[in-house]
Amino acid sequence: MTGDLDKAKDAFQGTVREAALRSARGEPPADRLWFFRDARWRCLALTDKDLQAEPGHLAEHEVAPFAPAQVEQLHVEQLAAWVSAAPEPQRSAMALFYLDEFSQAELASVLELKPRELPQLIATGRREFQAWLDAVVPHVDDEA
Repeated sequence: MTGDLDKAKDAFQGTVREAALRSARGEPPADRLWFFRDARWRCLALTDKDLQAEPGHLAEHEVAPFAPAQVEQLHVEQLAAWVSAAPEPQRSAMALFYLDEFSQAELASVLELKPRELPQLIATGRREFQAWLDAVVPHVDDEA
């Protein structure tokens, strides 16, 4: 989410430190999602002064059946750059969605979104990602 390993480490360490302090006071985090919410807010705070995504509308393409093959051609740094350049809360939604560790309800809770907002945010992000993929890794029809 930060696009910077040192900032990510700072956010992680701050979250673990806060959890330990809360536990020492007899007020441990309420659930496992607290850790993700806290780490997300720390990441956002650390990147707040960095360059931000410009508001505006990005091109969208319907998610293609060959998208997985396009993604396989990417370097992990390219994927990380795309995700980190997305505006909030889309950046967090896409990063957490592709971790494939959370239910839709948990994702909405971590992102502090209404449950009906999350599917729209992910769908828009996936269509924008497909448009970017089509520009960066054009699909070559194997049958041609």
